[in-house]
Amino acid sequence: MSSKRSALISLAAACALAVILVVYLLAAHRARADIHAAGDRQLQIIALDLESVLEKFETLPFTLAYHPDVPSAVANPGNRDLIQRLNLTLQSVQRQAKVSAIYLMDRSGLTLASSNWDQPFSFVGKNFAFRPYFRDAMAGRAGRFYGIGNTTSEPGYFISQPVYALDRPKPAQPIGVITVKISLAEFEQTWGSSDVPIALADASGVVFLSNRPAWRYHSMRPLDEKERKILDGTLQYAGLGIHPITSLPKADQAGWGEHLAKPAGRLGWQLMLFPSQTRVQRSAALAAIAAALLMAIAGISWWALQQRRRRLEERVASRKALQRATEELERKIAQRTQELLDANQRLEAKYVKLQEAEQLLRTTQNELVQAGKLAMLGQMAAGVTHELNQPLAAIRAFADNAVTFLARGQGDKASENLAHISAASARMGAIIGQLKGFARKSHETVSTVDLAQAAQASALLLESDFRRHGVQFALDVRAPAQVLGDAVRTEQVLINLLRNALDAVECAAVRKVEVILEREGEDAVVRIRDSGDGIPEQVAPHLFEPFFTTKASGKGLGLGLAISSSIVQAMNGQLTAQNHAGGGAEFVVRLPAAAMAAMAATASNREGGTLASA
Repeated sequence: MSSKRSALISLAAACALAVILVVYLLAAHRARADIHAAGDRQLQIIALDLESVLEKFETLPFTLAYHPDVPSAVANPGNRDLIQRLNLTLQSVQRQAKVSAIYLMDRSGLTLASSNWDQPFSFVGKNFAFRPYFRDAMAGRAGRFYGIGNTTSEPGYFISQPVYALDRPKPAQPIGVITVKISLAEFEQTWGSSDVPIALADASGVVFLSNRPAWRYHSMRPLDEKERKILDGTLQYAGLGIHPITSLPKADQAGWGEHLAKPAGRLGWQLMLFPSQTRVQRSAALAAIAAALLMAIAGISWWALQQRRRRLEERVASRKALQRATEELERKIAQRTQELLDANQRLEAKYVKLQEAEQLLRTTQNELVQAGKLAMLGQMAAGVTHELNQPLAAIRAFADNAVTFLARGQGDKASENLAHISAASARMGAIIGQLKGFARKSHETVSTVDLAQAAQASALLLESDFRRHGVQFALDVRAPAQVLGDAVRTEQVLINLLRNALDAVECAAVRKVEVILEREGEDAVVRIRDSGDGIPEQVAPHLFEPFFTTKASGKGLGLGLAISSSIVQAMNGQLTAQNHAGGGAEFVVRLPAAAMAAMAATASNREGGTLASA
């Protein structure tokens, strides 16, 4: 009995811990979703503010390029009066527009006039031909660039426009470049009031603005040799050594990790916000503590109720036993009394003849009384034993039926918990049934999935594997794309394909895996390429068959590509594989873009409604 009770207590404790864990996970999920939603709104506001500032000055250099003194100064650089008048004009415009600097360069990149002509760090006489914005403007288009000034050592955003001669022929070559430099330091000061990290990174992943000073001029990932050469050639960051943020001390890395991102500007920048994971854990812990307290209160209440019921039942049983014993005693007393009366009558009739037998009769009578007492005690003992067995059996029955009492309403919270446990058992049974049979269509919640974010999240999970195997990983988002589907399953497909690519380049001389995200018509296309040996001709027809694998024993069951193909088909897409012209294998995931997928789903629903009406 005690071992069974201990087992029930252990089972109840395990169920309580499971419920607390589920509450913790659900609360953490809800808190994470709320924090991400708030962060997304905050990020949207910051992105709009940044775009507003950048676009505000977009036309300023274009307008200044048509000022008569600008082309005249380029054509007559030796005219000091003209140059001085232009210096003053640029200085006046700079102060009124509240920009860092405005300056004019000739076709060789030499600065002829500048708004800071009278400052110790004047741009006049400096050559900026090495800057990308100068080359772009000389090519006849607007130039944009962010970098640290090699004269002032102050970072800024540069916008340039070509300058044409007043009497230019059609078409004409630029004779100079006029540039406006804008400071974005005000954003860092504004972000400083936020308790979560905010960062702005360029197209190479180098953070150049952040409310975490230690992150500034550090990259989100290790830069390759090509990217480093470009930075060194343009002196974008004044020759600073760019290292990954993960190389910083642990204290400076605080807050780095899962983040929200939005594109910003015209240079492929990424505006990122890093939600606080501590708030998620704190909210989940509070919910779990509340659940534990409620369960403890319910458990104590149930225990007190059971104890009270047991005491009442014991009291009723004792009262009944006492009543039966009293009735039995009264019956026996009446019986013995009647016997004594009869014997007394007989003795009185034979009193004369039985004088000598009187003493014997009395002795016999005493012995009979004693025997009657002993018999009565034996019967009482049997009755008491029988009555004790009943509460013991009742105790055992109550212990066995404890779960049933919970389901009958003795503790609403406990009843809900048992219902949840029952539902979980049903789901486990359904999963086992699916594994024994063939797959049935699931009913996951469908939402909009950002393929770029899914690819980044998948790559982040395998980042350590790429580093450990010395594999170069590149993510090329040529066009943002969103699809309708399940985010977790989409990441499952990408992780599986990246894992296969990682295995394919394990023995290759050049280990490289590239993910390309682009749009083809109304489809979103993800291409995963590797630098391995490619797909053998005899393997290609069986590539997506279940339990087909070319890996060594113990390294896979051959289900990954088959499951991935099923997931993609469930999203109305297609998964194909081929050998790339440049070497290695290429897996292509083709999915309908979110707008087209939603239209297809709406049309399907309308058709289903029409058929149902028919």
